[in-house]
Amino acid sequence: MKRTTNDAGVNRREFLSATAAAACVSLSQGAFGQELPGEKLQPAGMLGKLCKAEGEAPIAGAAWYVAESEGDGLRYAFPAGALAKAKYLAADMLLDGATLVVFSLRLQEGEKGRALRFNFGGLNQCSFRLRMDLALVDQNRWLVEREGALLKPMCGGDRVDLDKVDRITLAVARKSAAPARFCMTGLHAAPAEVPRIEKPILPKGPLIDKFGQSTLHDWPGKTRTEEELKQRVQEQFQSAAKQEWPAGFSRWGGWKAKKIGEATGFFRRHHDGRRWWLVDPDGYAFWSAGVDCVRVDTDARYDGLETALAWLPDPGGEFADMYGARRGRGGKSINFLAANMIRAFGAAGWRDKWAAVALAEIKRLRFNTVGNWSDYEYAGKARFPYVRPLSFRPSRSRLVYRDFPDVYHPEFERDAADYAGQLKDTAADPALVGYFLMNEPTWAFSSELPAAGMLYNMGECASRGELAGFLKRKYTDDAALSAAWKLPAAFDKVAKGKWSGIFSPEALADLREFSARMVERYFGALSRACRQAAPNHLNLGMRWAGIPPAWAVQGMKSFDVFSLNCYQQKLPLEQAEKIHAALGMPVLVGEWHFGALDVGLPASGIGHVKTQTDRGRAYRIYLEDAAADPYCVGVHWFTLYDQSALGRFDGENYNIGFLDICNRPYAEMAKAAITSHERMYSIADGQAKPFQEAPEYLPRVFL
Repeated sequence: MKRTTNDAGVNRREFLSATAAAACVSLSQGAFGQELPGEKLQPAGMLGKLCKAEGEAPIAGAAWYVAESEGDGLRYAFPAGALAKAKYLAADMLLDGATLVVFSLRLQEGEKGRALRFNFGGLNQCSFRLRMDLALVDQNRWLVEREGALLKPMCGGDRVDLDKVDRITLAVARKSAAPARFCMTGLHAAPAEVPRIEKPILPKGPLIDKFGQSTLHDWPGKTRTEEELKQRVQEQFQSAAKQEWPAGFSRWGGWKAKKIGEATGFFRRHHDGRRWWLVDPDGYAFWSAGVDCVRVDTDARYDGLETALAWLPDPGGEFADMYGARRGRGGKSINFLAANMIRAFGAAGWRDKWAAVALAEIKRLRFNTVGNWSDYEYAGKARFPYVRPLSFRPSRSRLVYRDFPDVYHPEFERDAADYAGQLKDTAADPALVGYFLMNEPTWAFSSELPAAGMLYNMGECASRGELAGFLKRKYTDDAALSAAWKLPAAFDKVAKGKWSGIFSPEALADLREFSARMVERYFGALSRACRQAAPNHLNLGMRWAGIPPAWAVQGMKSFDVFSLNCYQQKLPLEQAEKIHAALGMPVLVGEWHFGALDVGLPASGIGHVKTQTDRGRAYRIYLEDAAADPYCVGVHWFTLYDQSALGRFDGENYNIGFLDICNRPYAEMAKAAITSHERMYSIADGQAKPFQEAPEYLPRVFL
């Protein structure tokens, strides 16, 4: 049905005139409450049960809203093309309450057309500016840089054409059981970049206390005094040397009751005719119970949030080590776990003492593997089994779509050799179980195939030339290609020039086949280079986020172990079986976790249960079920520590640790881990049955 001017809120000519005039409007960097530049989009209605709420908003010009359910929100309608000249969408917002709310901004081409999704969260009781760069419609980025209290903005869904977008929705995507209350100004379509906010509004004062804990929450385990913190950490250090694995564990954490061949001096894999095992350097069966991020891992990004901290010591003084910046990322970081260790041990030598405490704690919990993202050098020195990550950053070949490289570039093999050089420092270490090639590549989060994304975003590259050659071998000429694809196509258009328009199902079938070749060439080259650099260690794959599509799996046959990050209630047996059937290799879970909202963190984590006791039950269900899986050789929990309530570099602020930011262990989690880890070998061998008393799993509250 054709929309009237009133339905749209503004006609195209009026919209463009107002937008052009607004290009001259200036806005100071810290100016909450001033009118945002550009055209204010008028809501065409509300979604679900969203309603306006009474009360004066702390942001001038903002209104309060209450969302009872996920999906509640605002809808906007306007003439198609009204956003074509805009560069940003922007609004100022503040989230009430004390738990995370995730919003989804959705741009759509017509009622049933393609839709782009922009998700984000916010810190509670701290104003932030929603800024969506409309260049994101090219889908060449997934995760966008965090800005102050705007948390983990990320892009998904479909590629859209701004000339065709005629509607927007802004709705609550995730929240806790309580209604979500938030205020916001109007949503503006701005003709130029909208400035960031430097100083937020804090209705309830600072968000983080001197220990790094939330000021908005109270809970029984909250650290109250410096004396309490010091005593706990110093006692942990004094008892560190006493921690040992159970008598039935080998010196590497393997199972003494099951010897598999002779000692080789390194970890390997083995199928005994019934199930897969890893094998430790001394020849004992090994099932990898790991925990990720064994490091001082509570970094929080705080630029633009300085006033949200109750305590901010001199960066050049005693607490200098708590400050930092992430390599390759913007912004400033602050680490309250480091500050708490400095409080306990002093500014000199605190990190080595922390390492002794951390390794003793995970040994007390009967973990036998230091997982990914850890300070693995400490594990190596202690002869504690560990895995390590690698990162591919080509210096010669280019990226063709998100982080997917130009695998047919003549210098790609040299980039692969440089990449494998990262393994030199651990090539002879028997404690190294294996290496991950990478983690959750962003091209894997796209709804587009790598070959399709490449055509849209790269004007010319070696892989496009190879794609054209691949198609020439299938089709005799341009006419045959067009007929097969059922759309106008030419080999020259495939080789050069950014593609526009929507691919047909027939075209996507060819692009899927070529994408599989790209993946195989990518991982094949990296795997060969790594095997040459570190022939004695296991290639643990690339930690796919969830279950990979069938077209991609065959490109991963160069791995020794297929790793995936699986945040379900259990690792699905049928999926592990499918991977084994396709690739003939075992599966390892690189990440999983469950969190709750009862200990002062705004978000639960990806898995969500009610209490710390339920976290322990969820731990036992997942790990013991995985141990009984004949295709699974280990699961690694993410992470050792809770994340900061202020949010890490991207904004995640989850209760997912075995310890909190003050190094206090969660007793319920410790009891569960010890019990399951002491049973895991008998379960894996079929002598015992997995734990069955599952907790109630709640709707997810995470970014």
